[in-house]
Amino acid sequence: MVSQPSRRIVRGALVATAAVVAAALPTAPATAQPNAADALKKYNELQEQASKLNQDHLKVQDDLKAKQGELDKAKGDLANAQKAEETLRGQVDLLTEATNSGANFSQISALLVSDSQQDFLNRMSAINILAADNAEALQKLTDAVNAADNATKTATEATETSKKLLAEMDQKKADLDKQLADAKKVYDGLSSTVKNQMLQNGDMSNISVPAGAAGRALQFALDQRGKPYVYGSNGPNSWDCSSLIQKAYASAGVSIGRTSYAQAAAGRSVGRGEVKAGDIIVYYSSQSHVAMAVDGIRAVHASTEGVPVKIADIDSIGPISVIRRVEG
Repeated sequence: MVSQPSRRIVRGALVATAAVVAAALPTAPATAQPNAADALKKYNELQEQASKLNQDHLKVQDDLKAKQGELDKAKGDLANAQKAEETLRGQVDLLTEATNSGANFSQISALLVSDSQQDFLNRMSAINILAADNAEALQKLTDAVNAADNATKTATEATETSKKLLAEMDQKKADLDKQLADAKKVYDGLSSTVKNQMLQNGDMSNISVPAGAAGRALQFALDQRGKPYVYGSNGPNSWDCSSLIQKAYASAGVSIGRTSYAQAAAGRSVGRGEVKAGDIIVYYSSQSHVAMAVDGIRAVHASTEGVPVKIADIDSIGPISVIRRVEG
């Protein structure tokens, strides 16, 4: 039978041993790791949102340029109409002056002053010609001015709408930039191993490309590997996802839109099993990210801030929305 003092000694030893084991367990890292993973996940989510906002922002800029072009054309039309007005008004004034001076007679006055039936017919013909010319000149003048005024009004309203949208996008971008800055503070606390993995250039080997525009575009995109992603950048030292694709095809002599939205409508649609080098792969239901196929398995893309242009597995980039073939 164990004595009471012996029981106390055993219990004391067990407590001491448990304390040592508890102190040795990596409780802090176990708690920190899920937080780090959550932070990285949140960071990636915010970057995806930023990519969409970036494309929205670029689209509004394109819309604004288009509307400004319409406005410039409308102003040109108005200027031409004003010149035409001066000419036509001069013609109308001459006709009016002729009327006031008695050249444009009424049918009764023409009859009264006519020397003969032929003279009367000649005078009536002159009256009809003057009246027709007057009406035609006035109608042309009215139509030209009204058309130009309407075009200017429409283009001005459209431009104001685009400006409001652009201001809204700027505000959204500013709000998101703040969120990204907050997320990056946590991201900066991640292990150097994780951050170094993100900064890796990936496969930098020489890759053979097919002949034709698609091959030349792919070669351009591959040559950009290692360059940083910057929102709204148009190269040549940094890119966003859609500027890389646009400039790649521009280098091959093919013009496509600036945004991933426009690129999602370029060329023709192909299925996932048909993918070949140079195809444009658009991701997410929002169509806010785009990459270029290297082959049926890999794609090169400017993915997100903090990650250089690199090659990745096509299906690992995100859910595919549409695949477009520009050539062939």
